[in-house]
Amino acid sequence: MTSSGSPSVLGVESSCDETGFGLVSDGVLLGQGLASSAAQHADFGGVVPEIAARAHLEAVVPTLRIAVEDAGIQLSDISHVAVTSGPGLATAVHVGLAAAKSIAWSLGKPLYGVHHLAGHAAADTLEHGPLPERSIVLIVSGGHTSVLAVGDLVRDPIEHLGDTLDDAAGEAFDKVSRLLGLGYPGGPAISRAALEGDPTTFSFPRAMLRPKDAPFTFSFSGLKTAVARTVETLERAGEPVPVADIAASFEQAVVDVLVKKALRAVKERNLDTLIIVGGVAANARLRAVAQEKCAAAGIELRIPPPALCTDNGAMIAAVGDLLVRSGAAPSGLRIAADPSAVLHGAQLPLLR
Repeated sequence: MTSSGSPSVLGVESSCDETGFGLVSDGVLLGQGLASSAAQHADFGGVVPEIAARAHLEAVVPTLRIAVEDAGIQLSDISHVAVTSGPGLATAVHVGLAAAKSIAWSLGKPLYGVHHLAGHAAADTLEHGPLPERSIVLIVSGGHTSVLAVGDLVRDPIEHLGDTLDDAAGEAFDKVSRLLGLGYPGGPAISRAALEGDPTTFSFPRAMLRPKDAPFTFSFSGLKTAVARTVETLERAGEPVPVADIAASFEQAVVDVLVKKALRAVKERNLDTLIIVGGVAANARLRAVAQEKCAAAGIELRIPPPALCTDNGAMIAAVGDLLVRSGAAPSGLRIAADPSAVLHGAQLPLLR
């Protein structure tokens, strides 16, 4: 407990290549620690599960210590523990879950298993306060691109309006970055290259925007293929590949689709708030275009600062804090990893 008597919730995140611990009390971030193994995956152009799991094992104790020291508390001050129990890479999720169980058991504290994507939505509360009564949440990350209708994040069911049929937006960034020789992770690499490029140079496809297409469904594989064909055509003709222009044109195509579909959801549901979260929400062009379009439509836009967009323990602690304050029953030590967990609510059920 904090000095005020409020719960101090520890959040644990290990679903991909970041090892995150965060401490939240009454909606306020007390401190956090974060370690990334991204550099170890760079040679492979994507995350290797076994490497990620080993990196989590090595990072768990020092990262926990950093978070506790950053919060200025003792381990014994932790009142509850929350952990990502899905979805994510199976080997990676298991490491964080085992760590959280060990901490909860050793301290004799309640344990909550939470959904990784609910964590991304909760991250915004650490910056902008409680979510509105109803809102649309666009989650854009390396593994997910989803439009959600959200009420009370921990009390109400979360309604999936649409997902991607193939590559997630972040995955498309990684693949195009590899095509252009820009390295991994692709999001920051594409964004840096795009700063020097002209987004109107190439007219890449904006998929799933025709009147008869599913209104909130995404597809990025065709866009990725169009970029690959453009590069191949230029190379066969012996012409230089304008990397910056291709990066900017690709980035703009992704952003146009994301923003258009998200705004469509807000308008169709007669709402006035759009929340964009996930790793790709750190993208400067996405933030700028979304802000411009939302301002023109009279829609409030909420996006966490870039540091809270990528996977981190703070967002999981934020979900745990909301669950504790709502009076939700703990999951207990029997909670199992669910690497393919579907998002129906913030807290994951016990697997039977």
